[in-house]
Amino acid sequence: MQDFIDCDATELARRVRTGEVSPAELVDRAIDAIEAVNPKLNAVVHRMYDKARARARGPLGDGPFAGVPMAVKDFDGFVKDEPYTASTRFLDGFVPDHDATAIARLREAGLIFLAKTNLSELAILGTTESEWRGPAHNPWNPAHTPGGSSGGSAALVAARAVPVAHGGDGGGSLRIPASACGLVGLKATRGRIPLAPDHGEGWGGYVQWGVLTRSVRDTAALLDVMAGPAPGDPYGVAPPARPYAEEVGADPGTLRVGLVTRSIFGRETAPDCRQAAERAAALLRELGHEVEEATLPVDRDRLALAYLVQVGVGVAAEIEEMGRWVGRRPTADMFEMGTWFLRQVGMSMTALDLQQARDAVQEAGRQMAEFHQRYDLFLGPTLAHPPVRLGQLALKPAERVGLAALRTMPLKPAIRQVLARLAANNFEYTPNTELFNQTGQPAISLPLHWSDAGLPIGVQLAAAMGREDLLIRVASQLEQAAPWIGRKPPVCAA
Repeated sequence: MQDFIDCDATELARRVRTGEVSPAELVDRAIDAIEAVNPKLNAVVHRMYDKARARARGPLGDGPFAGVPMAVKDFDGFVKDEPYTASTRFLDGFVPDHDATAIARLREAGLIFLAKTNLSELAILGTTESEWRGPAHNPWNPAHTPGGSSGGSAALVAARAVPVAHGGDGGGSLRIPASACGLVGLKATRGRIPLAPDHGEGWGGYVQWGVLTRSVRDTAALLDVMAGPAPGDPYGVAPPARPYAEEVGADPGTLRVGLVTRSIFGRETAPDCRQAAERAAALLRELGHEVEEATLPVDRDRLALAYLVQVGVGVAAEIEEMGRWVGRRPTADMFEMGTWFLRQVGMSMTALDLQQARDAVQEAGRQMAEFHQRYDLFLGPTLAHPPVRLGQLALKPAERVGLAALRTMPLKPAIRQVLARLAANNFEYTPNTELFNQTGQPAISLPLHWSDAGLPIGVQLAAAMGREDLLIRVASQLEQAAPWIGRKPPVCAA
């Protein structure tokens, strides 16, 4: 199949249905593509080729994506009988005995899992530079990060090795790599996609699972596959009026759009990123929408602290749970310094700290609901800077010394001081995505701009709770007006 790399998942599924290509041919083509690009990307951490070839021989059923190959992040949901490491040595050798509900839904849709992909340890960082697995590389420039935490998934899709890959988003981990790699990345409304049966929520409700794709129609159709309640879900969200796939190409009407180019949790927005958002605003105006500059009605500093408190508590709880999975106590030497420090942050927090963080987040949810009384959509750059060079976000020597000292003397005042410094550095690159994990709103990153250096720069749109339909309509409109799917990176399957 000569044009495999030019097809999205929807087109490949159509060809399987019409008999133009067989699932076995697609699987072999994708395996060849992965093996061709992975030496330059380090995107794959585990291969499932034998099982994929056996599954491709059928029967696959009549699911909407029957026979289409995909990759799965090594986190954000168990895959039955396959290693699950979250890029931490502590889980090396752990193999779950069941699929997560969302993973099972992808299987039932006919998708064929080929490989598990690289991520930052426990999916904490907005770059994929695992000390154990090694860094993943951006196919647009391998010296730069593909983003994180779902960086391995994004690198494979951008390099045209697979049409779609699974990931998760607890602070931008779908939208950040989508921006860095020139892809579509949607974080759905809180509760839209279940984390069952092993979890009700992640990081206090911040985490949503999803996919990385090259087309809006793939994102919409795969949301139809993954969405829907599971028994015991802690959050309820109204079902869509019709399938999300039917929103692609639908008229969104004339929308009111609030443009925000100021960094939400950081200090500065790079000119390239500001330009990306402003060009998107101009395109929306050309399409008939009303766009004006807006100011977010939230307390940035209070929310940044709340984010770190809830993530710290969430990471501490995750590590304790992992200890139960593997039957041993976690120790500092089994984790990266930054990960263990976040565990210490979580362990040092009081019930009052956590409740105050929850109060701040819930207040922001109410404030953003008011924002959306005035504006149908939020618009801004997904990231505050173009994809940074690998190593640029690594701990500095002095920071490593400080974290090493805190391993033996975990004093709460010292932890707060170090946390503030590390937060300032991390939020400077990825300051614009976390807010929507906190409020639970749906948000999408679209590849509408490239820097002069040839690096993708995404633009983020967010809507009110439950309005993925609106995001998909507008995203489809922008995709038609400024198509991106024909752009290919230097590291690309042949």
